[in-house]
Amino acid sequence: MSKRLNSTLNEAQKNKRDEFYTQLSDIEKELIHYENHFKDKIVYCNCDDPTVSQFFHYFSYKFKKLSLKKLVVTCYITSDCYSNYLFFS
Repeated sequence: MSKRLNSTLNEAQKNKRDEFYTQLSDIEKELIHYENHFKDKIVYCNCDDPTVSQFFHYFSYKFKKLSLKKLVVTCYITSDCYSNYLFFS
């Protein structure tokens, strides 16, 4: 790894800018091909923080349309969501 890239990543980690999230538009473009596969399925999202997770947003918004059985979301202990369980069924 080049020194410049490594120092950029180290700086991002130090400043808590180390999260690079998948865009909602990218999730929608891909998962539209699999919508019929989610019926009666349990989806588990392991998120740093569900309040900013576009995967959580996608599945919670489309919960009924996808006919999901359950949506289970977990987060790190340092996240604001810790001690709150996010569970949809």
